[in-house]
Amino acid sequence: MTETMQRWTLDAVGRDNLALTRAPIPEPGPGEVLVKVAAVSLNYRDKLVIDGAMPLPLAFPFTPASDLAGSVVALGEGAKRFEPGQRVISTFEAGWIDGAPEGTARNPPYRTLGGIHPGVLAEYVAFPEDWLALAPASLDDAEASTLPVAGLTAWSALVEYGRLRAGQTVLLQGTGGVSLFALQIAKAHGAEVIVTSSSPDKLARARALGADHGIHRRDDGWVAAVHELTADHGADHILEMAGGANLGRSVEAVAVQGRISVIGVFEGFAFSGPMGPLLRKQPVIQGISVGHRRALEDFVLAVDRVGLKPVIGRRYRFAELPAALDHLDRGPFGKIVVTLDG
Repeated sequence: MTETMQRWTLDAVGRDNLALTRAPIPEPGPGEVLVKVAAVSLNYRDKLVIDGAMPLPLAFPFTPASDLAGSVVALGEGAKRFEPGQRVISTFEAGWIDGAPEGTARNPPYRTLGGIHPGVLAEYVAFPEDWLALAPASLDDAEASTLPVAGLTAWSALVEYGRLRAGQTVLLQGTGGVSLFALQIAKAHGAEVIVTSSSPDKLARARALGADHGIHRRDDGWVAAVHELTADHGADHILEMAGGANLGRSVEAVAVQGRISVIGVFEGFAFSGPMGPLLRKQPVIQGISVGHRRALEDFVLAVDRVGLKPVIGRRYRFAELPAALDHLDRGPFGKIVVTLDG
C-alpha cells in the first residue's frame, strides 16, 4: 500500500475552494478502523456545507461528505467490531448508537460526518469503529453508500418512528433520494403511495417504481388533489421535504392524527402553518435528524431481506466531483454517487 492518498479538501467554504489534494494515509488509533473507501453518496446537505450555506465550525483543510461504503483494511489497538476485509458503511451522526442522542435544549446534538467531523471524500479514512455498520450483502458499494443518510432518513420517518402499517397512505414530496427510498419502503409495507413533483417525467418514473398516484405540483393545488385521492381522509404519513410555508400545506393535507416527518429545508429553515387545522387534526409533527446506528442496522437487514435496490441517478469517478455537484444542483432522479473503485 502506498503511503499517500488523494482526498477532496476545502481551504475555505465555497465551491471554488474545493481541490483534489494528497495527504498521508491515516493510521487507525485505539478503537479505530482504517477503511478503504469504494463509493461516496452525495446529499443536498453536502452542497450546503461546501457552499457555506450551512454555517458550521469547520477545521480547514476540510474534507466534505458523510456517506461511504468501503472495506476495512486495518484495525487500531482494541478495535474488535470488524475484521479486515469486511464491507462497511458510515453512520451520519457519529457515535449515536441508539435511544436519544446526547445534547441539550441550548445546544441540540449535531456531531456529524462531513460537518462537525471530517468527511469521507478520501481514498482512506480512519474512524472509531462505533461510527460504522456492516454493509448489506445484496448491494454493491455504490448502492450501499446511499443508505446512511437518504435511506436511513426514510426508514426512520416511516418505520422507526412512524410505525407504518399496511393500508395507510404515504405522501412523498418530490423524487429526491429520501423520497425514492420512502416509496420502496412504503410499498414493501403494503402502503398506498402518492408522489408530488413539478416534473411529469419524474412522476412517470416514480409510478414505474410502484407509486400509486402522481400529483403535478403547482401552487397549492396538490393539497386538494390529496383530499380527492383519499376521499377526504388525508395522508397518514407525509414526508415534508420543503419546509418553510410548505409545512402549512402539509398540515392541510395530513389525516386526523396523521404524521408529518419534517426532513427538508428547500424553502427555508423558518416554518409556518395554520393553527386551526393543526389544533383540530392533532397530527404528530416530528423533525427527522437521519437516525441512529441501531436503526441503520435494522434497515440493512430489511434491505437484504426484501431485495430493496436504491435508485442511482448517475455514478461519477472520484476526479469528477465538481460535475457530480453540478448534477446535484439540477435535482437528479435518484442518488448521485462518486466511485473510487478504479
